[in-house]
Amino acid sequence: MIVFATSDKGGTGRSVTSCNLAYRMCVRGKRVAYLDFDFGSPTAGALFEISGAERGISSGDGLHSYLLGTAGVAARIDVRDNTDRRELRKMRTRTGKLFLLPGDAGGAEFTKIEDRTIDNCAKLLLELDQDFDVCIVDLSAGRSVAMEIALKATALPQLTARTVRWLVFHRWTRQHIIAAHGLVRGRYGLLDCGTGAGHDPETLLDNIRYVRTAVPQLNEATESPGPQAAWLHQQDSMLKRLASTNKVGASAMLGETPVEPVLQWREQLILDIDVQKEIANKATVEAFDTLADRVLDPAAWRRI
Repeated sequence: MIVFATSDKGGTGRSVTSCNLAYRMCVRGKRVAYLDFDFGSPTAGALFEISGAERGISSGDGLHSYLLGTAGVAARIDVRDNTDRRELRKMRTRTGKLFLLPGDAGGAEFTKIEDRTIDNCAKLLLELDQDFDVCIVDLSAGRSVAMEIALKATALPQLTARTVRWLVFHRWTRQHIIAAHGLVRGRYGLLDCGTGAGHDPETLLDNIRYVRTAVPQLNEATESPGPQAAWLHQQDSMLKRLASTNKVGASAMLGETPVEPVLQWREQLILDIDVQKEIANKATVEAFDTLADRVLDPAAWRRI
């Protein structure tokens, strides 16, 4: 399975949620590859706490170099063996594998997309799909060149038979709901560009789901009655109507994550030990686990 993580706006928690999703799948025994396709700002190494890869790598074999054709092989970093985080290095050997394919330090977005770039992307995805159970590709925000490369590569014959999913991340706000709708259904959005690349729009739509991040827990926020509690309930109802109108509602949602102080203060993997030490909230880990289950469950991707 190849999973693309995208969002129309920055600050959605796309990358940190995707990294935690990859980790949770690894804990389940899956072999997971995480690809940093944010070419202009490759920071996945920082999320996995890997020294020397916080802003990509400088060895000349990052993803940007590979797609350009200047590197014959894309670098793979074993997260467990290379992380600075002691608790993560102690991850049980009976778990799966988690590899990071980093971007290039000082890299930049592509000025133009050449056929060679598309072919290299398809070759890489096909190879990784054979080597790993799940490949999570973190795209840069918005209608990016990375999104266009992904759409064109997955439309090629060698990848059309593969399972390809799209996760669209957004926060639970009016602006983010509207932006998520536009990224999928707007001009130059996923469906528009995907159709132009050769995808069947209905099939592509069947493989798109939304993930809400940093969703406030109303029960906690409105324990005390009063004008603010009433206003919060009113706003939540309004957002639900807006999401439904923009086809970003519950029927199209794969999962959601709650507001988590650890992620707000420090973007990182949340391990079980963090919950045991009462640093992170159990509800956040449960949300990641639920999302991991749903990504892997074919029933969650049936026509909506």
